[in-house]
Amino acid sequence: MKQAIRIAIFSLAAATSVAFAHGDEDHHGGHDAGHAAALGKPGDPAKVSRTIEVDMNDNMRFTPANIAVKRGETIRFVVKNSGKLKHEMVLGSIKELKEHAELMRKFPEMEHSDPNQVSVDPGKTGELVWQFSKAGKFDFACLQPGHFEAGMKGKVAVK
Repeated sequence: MKQAIRIAIFSLAAATSVAFAHGDEDHHGGHDAGHAAALGKPGDPAKVSRTIEVDMNDNMRFTPANIAVKRGETIRFVVKNSGKLKHEMVLGSIKELKEHAELMRKFPEMEHSDPNQVSVDPGKTGELVWQFSKAGKFDFACLQPGHFEAGMKGKVAVK
């Protein structure tokens, strides 16, 4: 099983590096935006425009589930897990989130640490800093196995 997880992670990393080899070449702090490149890039914590608090719970919901930001804003998401299960907030397109959720279902032990996501243990709080450089409607979700399918997702409107 561990070998299968390593292969899946390697395949995902290879696909990601190929998919984003051209286009958004912008890097911050050595991390590129990866899957979330379509909506912006990792934000500089010293240049945060505002802070938005987000609660995650075992009802498989985010509060708030709809967030509005201005193009160019750097947002510090303070993400609290008020449940008894591990949850995460992952920014990306709905297509990317669905694909990643499928991988997480196949390999539930898979751990990831990308600049467009924060995983939070029960009763803890985490932070995610993101600069929304492109206008549009984007998505976020919890990709712990079964959580996305249970409706744990939300929207970010960037104007």
